[in-house]
Amino acid sequence: MPAKGPRGAKLNQKWLTIVGIGEDGVAGLGDEAKQRIADAEIIFGGKRHLALVSSFAKGDPRPWPVPFDTEMHDVLAFAGKPVCVLASGDPFFHGVGVTLARKVKPREMHVIPAPSAISLAAARLGWALQDIETVSLHGRPIDLIRPLLQPNARILALTSDADAPVAIARLLTELDFGASRLTVLEALGGSKENLRSARADAFDLENINPLNVLAIEIESGPDARILPLTSGLADHLFDHDGQITKHDIRAVTLSALAPRRGELLWDIGAGSGSIGIEWMLAHPSMRAVAIEADPIRAARIGHNAAACGVPGLIVVEGSAPKALARLETPDAIFIGGGGSDAGVLAAAIKALRSGGRLVANAVTLEMETLLLARHTELGGDLTRIAISRAAPVGSMQAWRPAMPVTQWSWIKP
Repeated sequence: MPAKGPRGAKLNQKWLTIVGIGEDGVAGLGDEAKQRIADAEIIFGGKRHLALVSSFAKGDPRPWPVPFDTEMHDVLAFAGKPVCVLASGDPFFHGVGVTLARKVKPREMHVIPAPSAISLAAARLGWALQDIETVSLHGRPIDLIRPLLQPNARILALTSDADAPVAIARLLTELDFGASRLTVLEALGGSKENLRSARADAFDLENINPLNVLAIEIESGPDARILPLTSGLADHLFDHDGQITKHDIRAVTLSALAPRRGELLWDIGAGSGSIGIEWMLAHPSMRAVAIEADPIRAARIGHNAAACGVPGLIVVEGSAPKALARLETPDAIFIGGGGSDAGVLAAAIKALRSGGRLVANAVTLEMETLLLARHTELGGDLTRIAISRAAPVGSMQAWRPAMPVTQWSWIKP
């Protein structure tokens, strides 16, 4: 049965063509791409792309609106007619193809990609794409690069403008990765293509083309701020006032929360934000909301999130359960150890989706009593976590026990 448009009208199969254009412009387009552009009744794209095809395109040119319409209303309004969208490079690598695919079924699209800037950069450098890290910093915080700063790593970063390589070099130097080699690959695939390199701590490249990819070969110094790939980051990596789930308890807690790709966590009474931050570090698709009543701690959480490379963590300043209203339904919830409010626990249980996980830690007798009651009522798992650390006693060493933690973990039916 033919596909139907927004108003129920039958659509032509493959009514939408998406054509990737490189820096070489029309010269890099094949015959099929040129023919589909020429046959389109409406052509969407940036002004630069529309100008490139103006000599043979017959359709009505439609420059992208400012601000950009992420809902693609203008394109969808012509569903069923021959429409062409022009994109930079590979439309499905952080491109408009991804946006369109959320609204248009694959069977209604015909895509002719050009090589992405990342593919071209790897080809110029001789780097194996499967062995490197890639990140888009286009219109996004450069802090996203922090989790990728691992010894001997190779990174290809899409940047926003001419200033980004300088800012990244400065960040690397501050984090004791100053010996890293940076290569700026400018206007890849075009007549102005250029490659230039410098150390991060001696970065002096000027007049950088705004269209650039930054290649980074990581060299770490003795004090480099390297974020380990396991959960339970060292406590000193977080700015805190003592209100923090300690690294060993945090590792056990993250294991109980069991992060899964694309999930949303509520961290209630977030303190330093360490649980939500490590949840997001598990995978780039992870999301978290940190709920914290203390304004100083709430501000600190934002700082810690950026410093750990997850600036997308959402901080909600307010007290639970009131602050939980109107938040997106979570896949998992964590409640820290110092609370004793039965209302918070009840609200969390109610808000959690079916199949979601709740983990609550207790260090006070009052909170432990609440967890014991909930375990009796609802089931789940109770775990007693007791940790001792060696510490000096005079001239010798002895074990000093930390406050034990009672942990209740539960999956909502």
